[in-house]
Amino acid sequence: MEILPKTPTVKNPPEQFTGDVWLDPIAGPREPGQRMVVGKVRFAPGARTAWHSHEHGQTLHITEGIALLGLRDGTVLEARAGQTVYTPPGEQHWHGATPEDFMEHLAMLDNGADPATTTTWLEHVRDEEYHHP
Repeated sequence: MEILPKTPTVKNPPEQFTGDVWLDPIAGPREPGQRMVVGKVRFAPGARTAWHSHEHGQTLHITEGIALLGLRDGTVLEARAGQTVYTPPGEQHWHGATPEDFMEHLAMLDNGADPATTTTWLEHVRDEEYHHP
């Protein structure tokens, strides 16, 4: 057993996010064959990811606020603190905070063979997609 040191909080890059978004890495592969990655992600009001997909899918557990989750068909879902959302492999989506409040979630996914390409980042979410009723 080992107690790991806290990894510093980092601000997520503007190429992949709109607004202010911070990441606290929690867990990553430590031994050969391990693929699990977990991070705590905090979104300022109005902040959101760009469109993206995950090679092995992604699970989000909302810990604070209300998460907005967008799908390519124009659907925007809401998930509240305590709820968990699963996105299947390859599904293009975005997620973020409401315009009024912070939102925090735990993001959990499995790395692919090349961790650098586990998440495929696409274009930014347009305001009209984000503000969809």
